[in-house]
Amino acid sequence: MYDVETIRKDFPILSREVNGKPLVYLDNGASAQKPQIVIDAVTRGYAEEYANVHRGLHYLSNLATDKYEGVRDVIARFLGAKDSEEIVYTTGTTMGINLVAYGWAMEQLSAGDEIILSVMEHHANIVPWHFLRERMGVKLVWVDVDSTGHLDPQKVLDAITPRTKLIAVTQVSNVLGTVVDVKTICAGAQAQGVPVLVDGSQAAVHMPVNVEEIGCDFYAITGHKLYGPSASGAIWIRRARMDEMRPFMGGGDMIREVHKDEITWNDPPMKFEAGTPGIVQQIGLGVALEYMMGVGMENIAAHEAKLRNYTRSKLDGLNWLQVQGTTANKAAIFSFTLDGAGHAHDISTILDKKGVAVRAGQHCVGPLMDHLGLNATCRASFGMYNTEAEVDTLVEALELAHELLG
Repeated sequence: MYDVETIRKDFPILSREVNGKPLVYLDNGASAQKPQIVIDAVTRGYAEEYANVHRGLHYLSNLATDKYEGVRDVIARFLGAKDSEEIVYTTGTTMGINLVAYGWAMEQLSAGDEIILSVMEHHANIVPWHFLRERMGVKLVWVDVDSTGHLDPQKVLDAITPRTKLIAVTQVSNVLGTVVDVKTICAGAQAQGVPVLVDGSQAAVHMPVNVEEIGCDFYAITGHKLYGPSASGAIWIRRARMDEMRPFMGGGDMIREVHKDEITWNDPPMKFEAGTPGIVQQIGLGVALEYMMGVGMENIAAHEAKLRNYTRSKLDGLNWLQVQGTTANKAAIFSFTLDGAGHAHDISTILDKKGVAVRAGQHCVGPLMDHLGLNATCRASFGMYNTEAEVDTLVEALELAHELLG
């Protein structure tokens, strides 16, 4: 049985008030809150167990190294990866995608080669490819969504040409909530010899993920959306792609030998992890993932599906609210505008007075906003600890915003 009230007790921040109202935290798409078990692990890591990893032979260094390296196995299990050495630690999805851009794509692509993107991509999965466009003459090919926000996988595959060298696509849109059929995209791309990078930032927190079943070549996640610490994350890289990559950054740990006239790299994944890492952050991420798997990813997905359906039914009754992304297969993410409201910031400010935390702005999806013909939206994004009662509070706050702004 999924007991959301018991889960809520694990997150201390959810018991606080904002502006004299109980906090209703609906900004999970930007960053999720942290359970006490993660907070405790981070505190313990700094207060009782801290030392640098890999380089020491003393007790604390060995303890930190064992805990830090053990997280690789946790992430591999969380992502359904067979080999934990295919897990590269990062500070989040942005770093992971930049690693692929600089370490793999710059080695494999040349002027005129193409990268296929969907119009829904987050800037983290756009800007690194623009760097290649500016510096190497790589061409970016865009695939639009339909009026409901659905991305047809066949349209992505139809965009492949002999010059296509990579498809980079999100599994879940951070604005529309659209769940993309990445498995079909990967199967079709693989048949044509085209690698696929999947941005799993919004997907891995909402549903079970198995990279082997998806069939992608790269899968990036970010810890702060997974109830873990900021500046933690990882990217799964298929071994064959690792062998095609050069290091992204140089420094300690990623080398085997350094001399005046030559250098040899360490083996993957260390080859791609230069310098002192976010030791405690990664340990905290491992605890967060163990916590999620303990609750059960299928259970979390089922709970959030109920929240999605309940929220959709409530928002559909507000004929002055315009929801973006109405495809049936979507995560519990709702972006909207309000008739008569000057800006999304005005809506979010009123909601905040009622204790409801939502995000307002472009959500780092400039091409999607251009496609929708909008300057900004408000976004309510749900997590494992949200409730139907909080949806009701959101609706009441929106009705107040409509009364004041509509």
